[in-house]
Amino acid sequence: MIKIAPSILSADYAALGSAVELLRPWGADYVHLDVMDGAFVPNITFGAPMTKALRTHSDLVFDAHLMVAEPAKWVPAFKEAGADIVTIHVEADRHAHRTLALIRSLGMKAGVALNPQTPPSAVEYLLEGCDLVLVMTVNPGFGGQKFIPEAAKKLAVIREMLISKGLEDRVELEVDGGVNVETAKLCREYGANVLVAGNAVYSSPDPKEAIRLLRGE
Repeated sequence: MIKIAPSILSADYAALGSAVELLRPWGADYVHLDVMDGAFVPNITFGAPMTKALRTHSDLVFDAHLMVAEPAKWVPAFKEAGADIVTIHVEADRHAHRTLALIRSLGMKAGVALNPQTPPSAVEYLLEGCDLVLVMTVNPGFGGQKFIPEAAKKLAVIREMLISKGLEDRVELEVDGGVNVETAKLCREYGANVLVAGNAVYSSPDPKEAIRLLRGE
């Protein structure tokens, strides 16, 4: 099953509560929260307080993508805020295995993300300790960027890693960056089963139909 996780980075910041409320009737599966600190990536968005405020607007899975330096220190705050999944970047954490274990110990699912230039081998020995792998197909920091096809090829490599370890049914494979109806097809073929899409959903004249098409229906 293909899951769609619209990124509220592309929503109207003046009406984020309403933007989140719309996702269930549109047919989305997750709410993707792009958390940026201005240090690990060159932009600042929002943090745990905003996540907590939005939690009252939806019962969908809250998928928090922490594009931050020293992510471990923020994990408890996102648990308190109501996140269901917390994903950290392997490039931002020298002790990623320990941070993934912390996320799980707090009752959340643990994800690990890779930037476009980071090889799949960087997460190979973390797969047993996580519930989701996120492949970035743009350089993180801003929404609306152009999809990097070469980065998407890592999806197929990681999918094979998961199969070889018997983890293909337990660990989700997510892709984020420049995902639209055209690029989603490639991502699905490479093995992604969770698609993060911002503009493709929130800028569509028919978001419900856009989500259906992103799934390949």
